Amino acid sequence: MITVNNVSLRFGTKTLFENVNLKFNDGACYGLIGANGSGKSTFLKLLNGTLETTSGEIIIPKNERISTLEQDHYKYDDFNVIDVVIMGNKKLYDIREEKDELYSHQEFSEADGIRLGELEAEFMELNGWEAESEAGELLSNLGIPVEFHYSKMKELENNLKVKVLLAKSLFQNPDILLLDEPTNNLDIDAINWLSEFIINYPNCVIVVSHDRHFLNNVCTNIVDIDYKKMTLYAGNYDFWRQSSELLLKQIKEANKKKEDKIKELKDFIARFSANASKSRQATSRKKILEKIELEELVPSSRKYPFIEFKFEKGNGREVLNVSNLTYEVDGKKLLNKISFSILKDDKIAFIGSNIQKTLLFDILSKRKKYTSGEFKWGYNVNIGYFESDNTELFKGKENILEWMGKFKKIDDVEVLRGFLGRMLFSGDDVFKSVNVLSGGEKARCMLSRMMLLEPNVLILDEPTAHLDLESITSLNNGMKNFKGEILFTSGDYELNETTANRIIEIFENGTIVDRRMSYSEYMQDENIKKLREKNKLEKRIKK
Repeated sequence: MITVNNVSLRFGTKTLFENVNLKFNDGACYGLIGANGSGKSTFLKLLNGTLETTSGEIIIPKNERISTLEQDHYKYDDFNVIDVVIMGNKKLYDIREEKDELYSHQEFSEADGIRLGELEAEFMELNGWEAESEAGELLSNLGIPVEFHYSKMKELENNLKVKVLLAKSLFQNPDILLLDEPTNNLDIDAINWLSEFIINYPNCVIVVSHDRHFLNNVCTNIVDIDYKKMTLYAGNYDFWRQSSELLLKQIKEANKKKEDKIKELKDFIARFSANASKSRQATSRKKILEKIELEELVPSSRKYPFIEFKFEKGNGREVLNVSNLTYEVDGKKLLNKISFSILKDDKIAFIGSNIQKTLLFDILSKRKKYTSGEFKWGYNVNIGYFESDNTELFKGKENILEWMGKFKKIDDVEVLRGFLGRMLFSGDDVFKSVNVLSGGEKARCMLSRMMLLEPNVLILDEPTAHLDLESITSLNNGMKNFKGEILFTSGDYELNETTANRIIEIFENGTIVDRRMSYSEYMQDENIKKLREKNKLEKRIKK
């Protein structure tokens, strides 16, 4: 159990939260939510001792092992993968290292022998002899092939390093598990496995995530950081959303009734205070009026952007035709004679290898050349592309307003301000230099640009990657309401499920599977699962 007593945190004049009183119990999973900058990741640092509170205390029983998902992908580059996972239990890892060092001595002293006896006893108590097999099982469950288990971390791609760090945090079931964005860069199978792991986890889990489906699946409680305080709700993310909206509605309705009562009392007092026969009643009403207090509605730190994609003229029946499209590099076919057509009203979620999805989108948006085959867009198609790698877009020194003006000549600067305002850039925000923007700010700029250009086909490559929950919700609504065609890739389950009417999966051998069905139907299809397993097997055989 973790007990948080009257905790406040301030940085200079800025207060993140104050007078927080919470208890986190074993066997529960708490989703920590709030707007960007509200203090979610900072609160995790308070819990693991990386930061100190401004006031108040956090009580964690002695001998409770806390494990945190680390974010530095390069920290362990010189260590073997399996050893990094075992580092998740620092005490066990240190014992193993000291044991190995003592056994390396050519001659044993009496003190060495005594110390080794102590270490062996502790090692056995910590289930040390099973450590490597436990670590290996975690890695395999997260989709890291056995051939990488004893490789150096620096030999792994970043998406695999993320999984190793996740395995490290989960190793040997810590008493308190702190997970900051654990689903980032995970594939579908790994997210599903992690969800099941947390659902069945016996100890305390506190998780920060922008994945609404994941929060709904794993959370027993939600802790909401808003109004400079932290509020605990029972239930998952959807239950929190309904409860918080209902609570706000009830407060507003109660205030409205109080305001009506205040007006009625004031009117009576004004009319009859000078009337001798009514003065006693007027005095009585003054006392009632003094006791009525309106519930204070503090502005929320949450801000929902307004996302609406419009265009003047739509497309005909055939929007795109792709025939035998192939992309080959160093003898490897990343796209292997793929063919498909996009028809009017199609909203297609592309899943599979991130490299190949981005490659296909770059080719279809004419940013990259292909090896063979062909593709042809329909008449009147106007494409809006949200790139996953936006480095080139934001390397200039112009401000946001000037940056927007590059894409469409508009004489009235207030029009540009209007589109930026929809994405929460107001006042002097528009004069911020684009080369210092955060990932979330860049994403909002790109969505502003897309609304400005009014395309009738959207190509969106991981648009939710840097957005907060509020922006993701707004984007989700914008995509559902869009009347044109969409090609998109996203790790957000709910976005895929509520937007896509068709799924195209790209396998690592460069081939595709194309099904007109919902995302959940596709993921549960037994034939698709067999195809995916067959593809994985072929990949291992080739290696």
